[in-house]
This record gives sequence, structure tokens and C-alpha cells, in this order.
Amino acid sequence: MIVDCAAYVDGRREPVSPDSASLAAWAADPRGYVWLGLRMPNEAELDHACRALDLDDVSAAELLAPHARPVLSVEGPTVQLVLRTARYDDQAEAIVLGEMTLIVGPRAVITVRHGQASPLSQLRTELEHDPERLDRGTMGILAAVVGRVIADYHPAIDGFEKDAVEVERDVFSETRKQPVRRLYALKRQVRELLVAVDSLQDPLNRLIRQLGPQLSEEVLADLAEAADQLDRTVTRTQSLQHLLDAALTASLAQISVQQNDDMRKISAWVAMAAVPTLIAGIYGMNFQHFPELEWTLGYPVVLGSMAVIAFAMYRGFKRSGWL
Repeated sequence: MIVDCAAYVDGRREPVSPDSASLAAWAADPRGYVWLGLRMPNEAELDHACRALDLDDVSAAELLAPHARPVLSVEGPTVQLVLRTARYDDQAEAIVLGEMTLIVGPRAVITVRHGQASPLSQLRTELEHDPERLDRGTMGILAAVVGRVIADYHPAIDGFEKDAVEVERDVFSETRKQPVRRLYALKRQVRELLVAVDSLQDPLNRLIRQLGPQLSEEVLADLAEAADQLDRTVTRTQSLQHLLDAALTASLAQISVQQNDDMRKISAWVAMAAVPTLIAGIYGMNFQHFPELEWTLGYPVVLGSMAVIAFAMYRGFKRSGWL
């Protein structure tokens, strides 16, 4: 589906019809370039757009195949970059990953978005209010889109941090219930985000190294700023992962302490129950020569002895912290 299509001449928007003839005419016009935005196109739609914009080095099938990690490909004048987008679903406490594919040539840019994260309509509007940035050419668009996708990682991390602090508070709360399952789920989600974020560093650095000499100072500065922002994002995500690791370790330690405490209490009660059980067992063996059998106070004395011994044991266990 076509989200937006426009040509930019001297930083100013020019309306463009998305048909093949119009796209081809603008792609050949040295005055400016075309920016075509697509969302979840099929292979035929993407292939049609690439051919019309003279991006023949592009394989639509390969670009539309799902990617686990960001990918960079430079084929002559054409740059293909696949980014992973991220959005945090706070209700499900899950990261929702998508893809942003950029196909950049000398006269055309195609952006292909899969998923709900990082819509580019607001970015396009901001750029159209800043003709100087639009006048930097197609690589300026690439730098702006990369910066926006990286900036959109921060709300996802903010959502993770909020839930991580909440679950850490639960670990050290007075309740006996430990959020182990929730901790494992958050750790798995943070790991998925870290893979998507951390694996972008290599393609982005290679892009700067390979194309740096051909780029203007402004575009190179934008890419360098995006790389710095990505480094900070990776650091935040790793810190969040360490926080969840520590919380999980503490939670398991809390469970171990609770189990030991339960075992001590059970052992103490069993020890106290053993005394009357032992005495009752002896007297239940039907012997005839217990001296107290003929004694009027024998029965009360035996019961009292049981109670005194059990109470003394209870006081001892209570004083030692077992109860």
C-alpha cells in the first residue's frame, strides 16, 4: 500500500502520481528526487516501484523476506538497509518488533514499513518544514529515517524500565509470592530487544565507513549522531538486562530462604509432636507393670509431662528463630 509519494526539488515538495511513467520521469530528473513510502507491499508492488524508479539492483523477494537482524547491502549506487523497529505493548509486557526497509538510489528513496512501530508521516512533515534538510538528497532521507527508528527505541525501553522497577519492588515485598515467571518473561523480551538494537551497530558503522567519503558533512554528522544515540540505547538495554538478572537472582534467593524457613518450622513442629507420640506409643503397648498404672495421679502426671516438654521445646525453638 502506498502511504505517500512526493518529489523534492530544492527542498520543496512536488506532487507525484505513483504510476510508472510519472515515477520514471522524476527518477530521471536531475533537479530532485522521489520519496515513495510503502506499507506492507506485496512482491509485485515493490518490484513495480523499484523498476519505475530505476532501482534494478533490488530483489523484492529478498527484501520482503523476514529478517532476524538489520541488514546492509551496497550494490553500486543503490543502498539497501533493513532496520528492526520496536514498540512496547505495556498491557502484554511484550516487545513488538517490525521492519523498516530503505532502498536508496541517487534519485529515489523507497521506505517500506512492516508493523506498527516508527510511522514516518510525522518525520516527513518535519522534514518538509525544514527544506535545508530535504535538500541534502536521498542519503539525507536515509539518515533522518535511521535517526527516527533509533529514537523510537527509547519509548520501548522506558516501558520496560517501568515494569522492571515494579517487578523488582515485588521481589522485596512482604508477600511470599515471588514474580519468577514475570521476571523470566521480561528477561526474554529484553533479550529480543537487545538483539535487534545491538545488531544494528555493525551495519550502521559499515555504512558510515563505506559511504562516508561520498556524503556531505551534514549527512555524515546526522549518521554519526544516530550511531551515538544507538550506543546509548544499547547501554540502556544492557543495564535493564542486568537489572532483571539481579532481580531474578534475588527472587530465587528469597524463595530459597522461604523454603529453608518452612523446613525449620516443619522440623520444629515434628520434633514437638514426637514427644507425646513416643510416650503414647510406649503406654499403648499394654504392659502390666508400669508403676503409675495403679497410681491415681499417674495419668494426669503423664499428660502434664507431655505438655511441659512440648512447651519447653516450643520456647527453645521460638528463641532460636525456628518458629
